[in-house]
Amino acid sequence: MRLISPVIATASIVMLVLLGSGLTAQTPSPAVRGKQLFAACAACHTVSATAPARLGPHLQGIVKRRSGVVAGFKYSAALKAKNMVWSEANLDKFLTRPATLVPGTTMIYAGMANPADRKALIAYLKKPVP
Repeated sequence: MRLISPVIATASIVMLVLLGSGLTAQTPSPAVRGKQLFAACAACHTVSATAPARLGPHLQGIVKRRSGVVAGFKYSAALKAKNMVWSEANLDKFLTRPATLVPGTTMIYAGMANPADRKALIAYLKKPVP
């Protein structure tokens, strides 16, 4: 008769206890995950038009807003010339790699490779909570 190792037996018991207690890992909603991801963006951006200015423009109302229109922010010539609407599709492309959508942008962000993370961040930007 072959016995299972004590480590495997202990791990199995712990998993059964966790599953039975409802303490399994929960996947956050896209907006909650987006807020977590926005923490990296918050070094340069706010989600409130009334917050103190940072290195980048505020992102309040970014979804469906025309590019380069936040009063008082000095945009790159490339972004001003782009004259686009920040649709979810354009935000997704920009977040993937800003310089691909807007060559010459001064956005100092390399990009976000994970499509699910980009989708979550955009969901948060649609209805941000500071």
